[in-house]
Amino acid sequence: MPSIKPQLILGIMSGTSCDGIDVAVVRFDNKPELVHFTSTPMPRELREPALRLAVPGIDEIDSMGELHSSMGHAFAKAVITTIDEAGLNQADIDAIGCHGQTIRHRPKAAPPFTLQIGCASTIAEHTGITTVSDFRSRDLAAGGEGAPLVPFVHKELFSSGKNTVILNIGGIANVTWLGADGMVMGFDTGPGNMLMDALMLALSDGRHSYDRGGELAAAGTPCQRLLGTLMSHAYLRRQPPKSTGREDFGQDIVDNILGWPGLADADRMATANAFTALSIVKSIEFFPSAADRWLVCGGGTQNSQLMKQLSEQLSPAPVLSTEAEGIPPQAVEAVSFAVLARQTLMGLPNTLPAVTGARHAVCGGQITPGANWAELMQTIPKWIR
Repeated sequence: MPSIKPQLILGIMSGTSCDGIDVAVVRFDNKPELVHFTSTPMPRELREPALRLAVPGIDEIDSMGELHSSMGHAFAKAVITTIDEAGLNQADIDAIGCHGQTIRHRPKAAPPFTLQIGCASTIAEHTGITTVSDFRSRDLAAGGEGAPLVPFVHKELFSSGKNTVILNIGGIANVTWLGADGMVMGFDTGPGNMLMDALMLALSDGRHSYDRGGELAAAGTPCQRLLGTLMSHAYLRRQPPKSTGREDFGQDIVDNILGWPGLADADRMATANAFTALSIVKSIEFFPSAADRWLVCGGGTQNSQLMKQLSEQLSPAPVLSTEAEGIPPQAVEAVSFAVLARQTLMGLPNTLPAVTGARHAVCGGQITPGANWAELMQTIPKWIR
């Protein structure tokens, strides 16, 4: 039987903080393999409108429509740049999986909905590559939270026969429990970088979008009274399955931290940093047993003060970067959406009901055919083996 040509699929991720566009080229042969990864800053002219749209306002439709198209152009440009840097041609790429930029995620609304922008038609048009998008809506339709989605991929990438926790610290932090017995669970723990980034923007009058290396936080002392108030947030006590976002950990909490009397800027940042760490540590109470190790990915790995706190508070379990497993921490989510897109194209499930709370596993994602669609339809059946 002739061998099947490995597939090349791109994954695109832009997180809750809207600070960058991550693109991963993933080869699928036996196990997904990262071929190339790029991360580019989100253009300022897109980031600020996206953050504004993430907060409910008046007469948003025109702004959303324009940004939806502009984001599509930005994603397409990032794809083409990544392909060039990898020494590939656009014709080499089978498909793109694009998460999009979340501007609303309301799993508890009546009816629930989720909305990610970044026009898939624009991406397919400008790259010629079939694009999969809108990964969350189908899970919501099946009664799930639509999040988190990445545990499905973490299971494939990081299962090891040990009780392993994958911790992704993006704008929101989420965990995946990979039990030695094969059990998988996952949920959003609460804030990741989101509060610290917004706080830094405010404290620096817009000059800095994040606390580089956690330096400002390291220079301060957490305010225990404020930290106690933050840790009383009802979301932290909710049983999984659960997911969250800016609706729970947005500007109201930033304003609370900024308005707390008698604190130096470093103390405010130290408190926000400690809040993220403690909310992650609190997730332990939902695990079935003790973790043997933690593997951390996402932008939060670059915050040395946060990583120090986690290492201390999660001891004796070691806290490692996913680099230890051969995948750079910043690339894991982009890799994940390449994996999820491949499942969509094969018509196979790409969600875990035990994680999202859906009635059953679903095949999430909408397919926008590119110039390669006719050829792709001929080859996809060969992927399923």
